[in-house]
Amino acid sequence: MNPVIQRDQAEFLYQQVVRLIRQLQQQQVLRIGERLPSLRQLSQQLGVSIPTVRQGYEELERLGVIEARDRSGYYLKAESQPSCRPGRLPLNSEPVPVRQQTLLEQFYQAVHQPGILPLGIAQPSMAHPSEKALLRTMRRVTTLAGHQVMHYGPIDGFAPLKRQLAFRYLDVGLSLQPDELIITNGGQEALAIALQAVAKAGDVIAVESPTYFGVLELIETLGMMAVEIPVCPDDGIWLDDLQHVLETQPIRACVFSSSISNPMGSFMPDTQREQLVTLLEQRDIPLIEDDVYGELYFGVQRGRPAQCFSRKGLVLTCSSFSKTVAPSYRVGWLLPGRFGTEVWRLKRALSFSSSLLNQWTMSEFIVSGDYDRNLKKLRQALRLNKDRMMALVQQHFPVGTKVSHPQGGAVLWIELAETVDCNHLFQQALHQQISIAPGSLFSPSQKFTNCFRLSFGVRWQPEVEQAIQTLGQLVVVAP
Repeated sequence: MNPVIQRDQAEFLYQQVVRLIRQLQQQQVLRIGERLPSLRQLSQQLGVSIPTVRQGYEELERLGVIEARDRSGYYLKAESQPSCRPGRLPLNSEPVPVRQQTLLEQFYQAVHQPGILPLGIAQPSMAHPSEKALLRTMRRVTTLAGHQVMHYGPIDGFAPLKRQLAFRYLDVGLSLQPDELIITNGGQEALAIALQAVAKAGDVIAVESPTYFGVLELIETLGMMAVEIPVCPDDGIWLDDLQHVLETQPIRACVFSSSISNPMGSFMPDTQREQLVTLLEQRDIPLIEDDVYGELYFGVQRGRPAQCFSRKGLVLTCSSFSKTVAPSYRVGWLLPGRFGTEVWRLKRALSFSSSLLNQWTMSEFIVSGDYDRNLKKLRQALRLNKDRMMALVQQHFPVGTKVSHPQGGAVLWIELAETVDCNHLFQQALHQQISIAPGSLFSPSQKFTNCFRLSFGVRWQPEVEQAIQTLGQLVVVAP
């Protein structure tokens, strides 16, 4: 980009900078979410002082056209629609059985069809893949470790990896011993073990609404019941709704995404997270926190895991590298609180151990600094993709479409007119080689039939932009 400023003596120089950026935006030389030239770069290109460029950028920021990001620069913002977030959902406090298998099977079959653009599956690491650095690390580990990586690993996991994870938790104020961690085959096994450690068939589990469908499949498979707690689009579950359910239903455990929720993308503030733990521990109810998106925040800093606020050891924290590095490596972990003995036994019974080679690779990936370097770039790519996708939805979808404003993670939650059937939209999109996740997958009671989840955890390419436009056209013609 080589901008040329058109001088107008009637304007102050900073106003000409403002006009230039506006022109570049209209001509789509600058696109939503992209970084503006640095102050020094634009100063040199335009032949004006750095303070002049800064004054122009500050004016654009005041107008809501751009935003400043700490130690990163200025970025072009999406133009937001007023009142476009999903509203508060009514509470239905009755437990229900989960029946999701048929629709889930159709969804997973669609994801793996050749030629399908997978906008329904949440794979944030694909927005900035780290395969080169990861393969380089694995080759180094294989050379150094030799035949050792061919053996079974310890049941509770590779000790150096557990030490690295314990060090990382110190950064959020959680002090723990590496022996307290259990390495699992991805976050899903961690959730499965945690659920079985605290509940049994027939028990009632409180879940978010909408919630990650993998949690619902586990509850269904284990013969449990679910109660839905509505999620605020900004701050996580509504605590007053949860309190009402706790007072009226025999809740055995709760499964919540206490940091970045999926699919809404809300971020529960630390003060509210502490209130959540206190509310549950007063009643001796375990909390299973799904923290797989905890590192993928868009704000200034990571939220503290709910584990930090536990006084009775009733919080079980589940996480993994599937969202931040590579889902195929299947390396997750579980902080079991006071349920360590039962969790260890379940891990041994279910899978005995996790891949030693993959654990060793992840440990070295962290030690080398590649993990944090990749994570920083991944968050930047995801935030850029989010801004782009939100702008496209606002441009191509019908007026009145409601869109979540995720504060992390990799997905948008789209709410359409009540007359739209997103199960039907899911089938229509497949005919156009596009996969989405219909909203009814995210509710045990088949709510959200007029909603769907859309992933921006992809490598951005023209096909993605065309797909959003196509989806908007399908919604317009939907019966």
